[in-house]
Amino acid sequence: MIGERTAERINSHLGRNLFKTLGIKITELNEQYAEATMPVTEDHQQTMGVLHGGATIALAETIGGIGSFAILPQEEGCVGMQISASHISSAEIGDKVIAKADLIHKGRRSHIWDVNIYSEKTGRLISSIKVTNAIIPIVK
Repeated sequence: MIGERTAERINSHLGRNLFKTLGIKITELNEQYAEATMPVTEDHQQTMGVLHGGATIALAETIGGIGSFAILPQEEGCVGMQISASHISSAEIGDKVIAKADLIHKGRRSHIWDVNIYSEKTGRLISSIKVTNAIIPIVK
């Protein structure tokens, strides 16, 4: 479907939201794949001074949600239903992480995305996250 729901339009969306607060940028978006980047700043760190796992999960849920939103008809939307995350390593302040999301299930009422997050600096896998979205009607 994609249509008007392009990476450029989503990145330019006005308003305050977690997507903007975290500095997430959509870099690729198509029917089966979505990709985004997020800087690792002091605002993204946990007490040990490395990327917070919650920020990583927020990135994964964001890219999975946008991936689903982009392929839905105008009268449908999506909400996060379930997330399963395994944190493998971390990223340091000054790095950028890349979320690569593959659609592995596209049902009428749910989508499942396999999201792997990598360090741009080292190429290491940071987290492997499965995102399940519930597909819901948009009530106007």
